[in-house]
Amino acid sequence: MAASAASPEVQRLLHGPILRTLLALAAPSVLAMAMQVLVGIAETVYIGRLGATPLAAMALVFPFLMLAQQLSAGAMGGGVSSAVSRALGAGDLPRAQALALHPLLIGGGLGLLFTAAMLTLGPLFYRWLGGQGEVLAAAVGYGQVLFSGALLIWLSNTLASVLRGSGNMRVPSLVILAASLLQIVLGGWLALGGAGLPALGMAGVAIANIVATAASVAFFAWFLFSGQGRLTLTLSGMAWRREMFADILRVGAVSMISPFQSVLSVLLLTGFVARLGALPLAGYAIGQRLEFLLIPISFGIGVAALPMVGMAIGARDVARARRVAWTAGLTSGVNLGLIGALVALWPDLWAGLFSRDAAVLAHARSFLQIAGPAFGFFGLGLTLYFASQGAGKMLGPVLAGTARLATVLAVGGWISHATQPDVNALFGLVALSMTVYGLATLAAVRVTRWGPALR
Repeated sequence: MAASAASPEVQRLLHGPILRTLLALAAPSVLAMAMQVLVGIAETVYIGRLGATPLAAMALVFPFLMLAQQLSAGAMGGGVSSAVSRALGAGDLPRAQALALHPLLIGGGLGLLFTAAMLTLGPLFYRWLGGQGEVLAAAVGYGQVLFSGALLIWLSNTLASVLRGSGNMRVPSLVILAASLLQIVLGGWLALGGAGLPALGMAGVAIANIVATAASVAFFAWFLFSGQGRLTLTLSGMAWRREMFADILRVGAVSMISPFQSVLSVLLLTGFVARLGALPLAGYAIGQRLEFLLIPISFGIGVAALPMVGMAIGARDVARARRVAWTAGLTSGVNLGLIGALVALWPDLWAGLFSRDAAVLAHARSFLQIAGPAFGFFGLGLTLYFASQGAGKMLGPVLAGTARLATVLAVGGWISHATQPDVNALFGLVALSMTVYGLATLAAVRVTRWGPALR
C-alpha cells in the first residue's frame, strides 16, 4: 500500500542529517551503477577479443547508447523524479499519485521516436563520425540490433524514475543489479559462443542488452501497478491532465538539452580522433569508456540528492535544498577526482584490461594520464545538474553544457586543422572541456535563486 506524504520515509528526506541521509540513499544506487560499470568492462573485453575493428566500431555506437540512457534516466527521468518529489514534499499525495502515471506516455512516445531515429539515421551518424569500410559496417550491424530495443531503455528508466522520486532507491538499484548480472553472463555467452551456441559477435552483446532491459521493465511495471511501493499506478478513473505533463516537461524537456550537448561534445571529439586513424581511435575508445562509465557514480549520488532537494523545495525549505546540493556535489567531485588520479598514475590498471596492441595501449595511456586529473570537475558538474533538477532550475546547468560544447567545437576545430594534428592535444581538450563544465555549473548554481516548488 502506498505510504502517505507524511510517512517516515518522506520525513527522513525532509529533516534527516544531510550527509548521512544522502549517503544512505546513494549507497544502493552507486552499488547498482558500479555493476553497470562491470557491464561496460565486460562488453569491452568481449568486443576487444574480437579485434581492433569491432573495438573501433563500438566507439562510434557507444555515445548514442549513452545518449539514450542520459535522455531517459538523467534528463526526462529527472523531470519525473523532480515533479513527484516536490509533490510529496508539499504533502500532496494525490498529486504525486497522479504525476506517477503521466510519464509512461512521455517515455513511451520518446522511446519510439529514438528507436526510429537510430534505425534509420544511425548509419549516417556513424559515417559523420569518421567511420569507414569495415569499421563502419561493424558499427551499423551492432547499432541496428542494439537500438531495436531503445523503447525498452526509455520505459525502464521512466518507471525507475517514478520510484526514485518517491525516495525509493533500493528497488531500482536491486533491479539494475539483477539486470546487469544477466547482461554480463548472457552477453559473453552470445558474443563468444558456448554450450552449443555459435558466436554472434557484437550482435550477441546487443541482444543481451535488450533481454536484460526487457526483464527490468517487466519487474518495474509489476511492482508499481501491484501497489508494492509508496506510490501505486492505476489506470482506473485516470484523467490525463495537461498541467501534469507540463510540470514534468518544464524540467525534463529543458534537461534534455544537456545530454545532447554532452554527447555532441563527445561525438565531435570522437570524430576529431577518428580522422587520425583506427589505432588512436581504439585507444581513445578505451579511455572514453572509462569516462562514460564514471557517469553512473555521479548519477548514483545525484539521483539521491534529487528527491532530497525536490522535497525540501516542495516544503519551501530552500536553505536545506542548497545544503544538500553542495554536499552532494562535493562528494561526487572528490570520488571521481580520486579515480582520475588513480588511472593517471597507473593507466595500465584500466587500459591493460582491453588490448595487448602496443600502439593502442600507448594512446589509451596518454588519454588517462592527460584527462584523468579533470574527472573530479566532471563529477561535480553532473551531480549539481541533478540537484538543480530537484529545484526545478535547469537554465544554469544547460548553459554550462553549452560552454563545454563551445570549447570542444572551437579548440577541437583549431587542433584538427593544424598542419600536423596531435592526438594528445585532443586528449588535453577532453580535460579542458570537463573542467569548464564543472566550474561553470558550480557558478550557475551559486548565482541562481531557488524559489518555491513549480506547480
